[in-house]
Amino acid sequence: MATWEDVIAIGERFPGVEVSTSWGRPALKAAGKFMCALREDPDAFVFRVLDVPDQQALVQGEPDVFFTTPHYDGWPYVLVRVEAVSAQQLEELVEDAWRIRASKKLVTEYERATS
Repeated sequence: MATWEDVIAIGERFPGVEVSTSWGRPALKAAGKFMCALREDPDAFVFRVLDVPDQQALVQGEPDVFFTTPHYDGWPYVLVRVEAVSAQQLEELVEDAWRIRASKKLVTEYERATS
């Protein structure tokens, strides 16, 4: 089962990621912008995704892992079941959220340094 510590460890691989809070919940941010957070009731992660069609594709493609609630309908966020998400999915979600929120310059610098 994935933990918030796993999310932090993945997030800290990327430049500009900060451990923070959002609405009183543990969160990761890039350049002060929300990337993801830990949610309770039900236990889940909340991730920023590219857009609403991306959210819908994730939910429709793997409803045992991804879901939403009326609160997030129409917004580019997806809920992720901590007990069902794989390590690879978690890494992709964190990186994608970082790429969405980080500056283009920071992403380019990261790509150059890691290629």
